[in-house]
Amino acid sequence: MTDLILRPWQKQDAQALASIANNRNIWNNVRDFFPSPYTVVDALQWIAKTATEKPVLNFAIVWQQQLVGGCGCIKKEDLYRKNIEIGYFIGEPYWGKGIATEACRLLCYYISEQMEMVRIEAHTFQNNKASMRVLQKNNFYLEAIKKKSVFKNNELMDEYLWVKMLR
Repeated sequence: MTDLILRPWQKQDAQALASIANNRNIWNNVRDFFPSPYTVVDALQWIAKTATEKPVLNFAIVWQQQLVGGCGCIKKEDLYRKNIEIGYFIGEPYWGKGIATEACRLLCYYISEQMEMVRIEAHTFQNNKASMRVLQKNNFYLEAIKKKSVFKNNELMDEYLWVKMLR
């Protein structure tokens, strides 16, 4: 998928970001700190926050010259400083096109080349089979199922911990 790139967020992405991120089906599969409803103000705040990152940790996913989603990582701290967690979302009109799989591949490559990490983690909710498939295609393995560890939409559910070793 040569027409897909990851790039830093830009102010002019705010309207498109709000448009694709203001979606309950996306919110159902991400952490609660992801705003819902997702407004242009939320998008501008997010873009401003990411502008201060050194190195860049969060990226716009651009496919066929259109903003279609976002991905990023969170560095772990203290004893876990060689670990990093990734996450991604794709606008619903773009689901099922291999975009998340390619974005995940590019993000993992960036981490392996630019950071001194040993382990990449990703967390999925029990019902997010599409995201699990993205991780499998990128050579992540299921390390653990954390039973009833997530409380989302007034429901307790399992969280799946996926891991990719870099060294």
